[in-house]
Amino acid sequence: MLIDTHCHLDAAEFGSDRTDAAARARAAGVAGIVIPAVARGNFSTVRDLAHAVPGGAYALGIHPMYVRDAADEDLEHLRDAVARAMGDPRFVAVGEIGLDFFVQDIAQGEQRARQERFYHAQLKLAAEFGLPVLLHVRRSQDVLLKYLRRVEVPGGIAHAFNGSRQQAELFVARGFALGLGGEMTYERSRNIRRLAAGMDLAALVLETDAPDIPPAWLPRENRRNEPAELPRIAAVLGELRGLPMTEIAAATSANARRVLPRLGGALAA
Repeated sequence: MLIDTHCHLDAAEFGSDRTDAAARARAAGVAGIVIPAVARGNFSTVRDLAHAVPGGAYALGIHPMYVRDAADEDLEHLRDAVARAMGDPRFVAVGEIGLDFFVQDIAQGEQRARQERFYHAQLKLAAEFGLPVLLHVRRSQDVLLKYLRRVEVPGGIAHAFNGSRQQAELFVARGFALGLGGEMTYERSRNIRRLAAGMDLAALVLETDAPDIPPAWLPRENRRNEPAELPRIAAVLGELRGLPMTEIAAATSANARRVLPRLGGALAA
C-alpha cells in the first residue's frame, strides 16, 4: 500500500480526467491521496473531492502563496470550516500552510510579515483542535521552526523538504515527517537524495504534489504529474536506500498514518 500525502487533485490541470487519474492511482497501488486546500475558495472543493475518490482525504488551510489575495476574515472562515470538519473521517490536517521566501518581492517587507501572521494564526488553530499540519517549506525552514517553538502542534509533514540535515532533524524532533516526491528522482537533486538515503526511514513519507514537481521520466511534451507516478517515486527511494519496494511502501505508509492519525479513518471510510 502506498499513500500520496500531498496531491492537488482539485487543480485545473485535472479538469478533463480527474476521476480517471484517481482510478489510475488506485490501480497502481496508491491506497490513499491527501488533498490539501490552498485558499478559502477551495475548502468545499477538496472536501467534496476527498469524498468522491476511494482513499481520499483532505486538509484545510491557506497556502502562503495565496495569502497576498486572502482577506483577514478568511482565517475566521477557516476556523469555522475546521470546526465543522472535525466530525468528518476524511479530514486529516490543517494545510497547506507555511512560508515561501523564494520569490523576492514576497520574501521581505509587508508580504513576508503577512505570510508570517497567517502562518502563526493557522498554527494556533491546529494547536487548538489538536491537528497536525501540512507545511509548505521553501527557503523558510528556520523561520518555520521559530514559530513551531512558539506554538506546539502535534507534528505533521514538512512537504517537499529540501533543507539541511540539521534542519531536517529539528522538524523530525517536533513530530514531523519529511515529504519526498518527484524532485528526488533527479540526480542533480543531491541534497534531497542524501536526505532520502541517510535519514531514518521512520522520518520519511511519499508525495507527488501533482500536478506539480513532475518526476524525471515524464516526457517534455506532457509534464503534468499525477498520483499514479507514486510507485516509481517509491522505487527511487528504495534504490537510494537499497531496500525492496515492499519495505518502502510499508514503512512510508505507516509513517503517514503515524503523523496524520486521522488518516486511518479516511482510508477505512
